[in-house]
Amino acid sequence: MTSRKMLWTAAAGVTAVTALTLRRLQTGRSSATAEDRWLSVTINRGPGDIEPEKLPSPLREYGDRIETRIRPAPGDRGTELAVRLRDPQPEVTHSLPARLTGHDPRQDLRRALREAKAMLETGEVMQPDTPPTTHDTPGGKLVGLLSRRAGGEGVL
Repeated sequence: MTSRKMLWTAAAGVTAVTALTLRRLQTGRSSATAEDRWLSVTINRGPGDIEPEKLPSPLREYGDRIETRIRPAPGDRGTELAVRLRDPQPEVTHSLPARLTGHDPRQDLRRALREAKAMLETGEVMQPDTPPTTHDTPGGKLVGLLSRRAGGEGVL
């Protein structure tokens, strides 16, 4: 592909994303608002083993600020534990910059949900002994950024 075609393709992509963002801002809603999204994990335990009143401390600390749903996982593969924040959060807290900088309130809830899964399955939360080794190079900075983001999102 020539550089001219690449430039036009990139410009078309930016235009499409900009149009979608403007449309969402004008209508005041996105395809799925943060309030109606459940964050869930599958736990390798039976549904009867998990009681809503006795959730592990990472989730128990949220108290009445979260809704909890416990049900059998599809395919008889354990239990699905789902949580979501009760109060609506400002839309700006769900933006990509907020997520990348760690200012999305759902990141802490995701972390608490992962820790609760570990507590229910093994009785402890395993932590790495050392942080990932990175060097002060462009690649090392990228690995550092992705590692920090993975802590809140759970994925790279």
